[in-house]
Formats: sequence, C-alpha cells, structure tokens
Amino acid sequence: MATKKAPPAAKKAVEPAAPAAKRAPNAAFMKPLTPSAELGAVVGKAAIPRTEVVKKVWDYIKAHKLQDAANRRMINADDKLKAVFGGKAQVSMFELTKLVNGHLK
Repeated sequence: MATKKAPPAAKKAVEPAAPAAKRAPNAAFMKPLTPSAELGAVVGKAAIPRTEVVKKVWDYIKAHKLQDAANRRMINADDKLKAVFGGKAQVSMFELTKLVNGHLK
C-alpha cells in the first residue's frame, strides 16, 4: 500500500514586526567613578565608568596570565590584585565584580 503525503499547509502572511526600541545606556553604569589607590595600581588613577574598570581588570588578568589553569573560573591574585581582593590569594570570577565595586567611589 502506498501512503499519501498530506498536502503542504498554506503559508500564513507574516506581518512585518515593529522595529525594536533602541536600548538607552543606563546612566549609573556610565557614570565615571574614581578607583581606590589599590585598584588604581591596576586600572589607572583616572575616573572611568564601572564597565571600563571591569574590562581593564580582565585585561590585566589576561596579560599577566592570572586565570587558574585547572579551573578557568578562578583568578590567582598577584601582589596588586591581592590588595584589591582583600588579601585573598584566589577568587572566583563571580566574586570579582563585587570586590572591584568596593574600591570605586
């Protein structure tokens, strides 16, 4: 017995979607903040937005190869970062932002 295929379903007319509203940057994230002396040794003394501070800390971590080789989520602190991390020798990447935010005014 041969089986018959069902006829293809008629395509529905697709209405064009309304253009999505552009996201406005959150002013709180873009506000320049002054880093503490300890954090300034890593990212510089100039007042910069919180987002740029985190980027510069990650650039520092990658440049000095401070991510743990076995567990890439852990960051091994050198002398400069140990001051920022409150004396901890190793922190997780999830703690990083919290610890850095404590050094911004």
